[in-house]
This record gives sequence, structure tokens and C-alpha cells, in this order.
Amino acid sequence: MHITRNRPDTRQGPEENFTGSVWLDEIAAPAAPSRLRMFNVHFTPGAHTAWHRHPHGQVLHVLEGEGLVQRKGGAVEAIRAGDTVWIEPDEWHWHGAGPRTFMTHLAVVEAAEDGTTTEWDAHVAREEYAAGASPDTPA
Repeated sequence: MHITRNRPDTRQGPEENFTGSVWLDEIAAPAAPSRLRMFNVHFTPGAHTAWHRHPHGQVLHVLEGEGLVQRKGGAVEAIRAGDTVWIEPDEWHWHGAGPRTFMTHLAVVEAAEDGTTTEWDAHVAREEYAAGASPDTPA
């Protein structure tokens, strides 16, 4: 057993991967042979990821607030505190806060054998996010 008492400092999500202000806290990154990675991710209102995918998929568990998630070719879905989202391996998607509230989620991924956890792509178009954040979308 290993207890981590001093975790890494909170770091800001890089602009090339996020729109708006996003903060990341690494919760778990055990040594090999484990490839588990877990982060607590804090999104300010309107902040969200760029399109991305994970080699072994991703679990998101919303801790507080309201947000949005979309897979490529699918509808934008509202997510709220208590919701858990499973994103399939190599499924292109984005996620983040809704336009009016902060949103915090736990993000859990398994790294590939080479250590890769995420492949990043283009930022979500403003129109795409705005369509999901419209008054008709409860978020």
C-alpha cells in the first residue's frame, strides 16, 4: 500500500487543449505496472476541452455543477453532479462546464503501453459549443 500525502501542485490546463480557464489536480498516477491516471478537473463557466480521445476510454464522474459532453457525430448532452459518463476507447469527444456554472469532475484514464493517455485535436467551434449551451439544452 502507498499513501500519497503530498500531491503535485494544481496546474492550469494548457491553452492548446482547453478553451477558458481549467485547473487540473492529479489525484493518482501509481507506478508501473499500473497505468491508471486520475485527475480532479475544475472548469469555470463556459470552459471546456478541445476534441480529444483516449486509447482505453475515459470515465468522468461529475462532482459539482453542470456541464456538457459530446461525442463526435452525437448530440451535446447535459451532465450534472452525480452523473458518470463512460467514453469508449478512441472515441473523439469534448466536455466541460455549461455557460452559467462551474463544473468539477473526476477524470479516470488508463495509459497506453507507451504512457500516452490522450490524443488532442482541434478546439471545439464556438458555434458547436453555443448550440449545446443554448437555452433549450438544460445545463
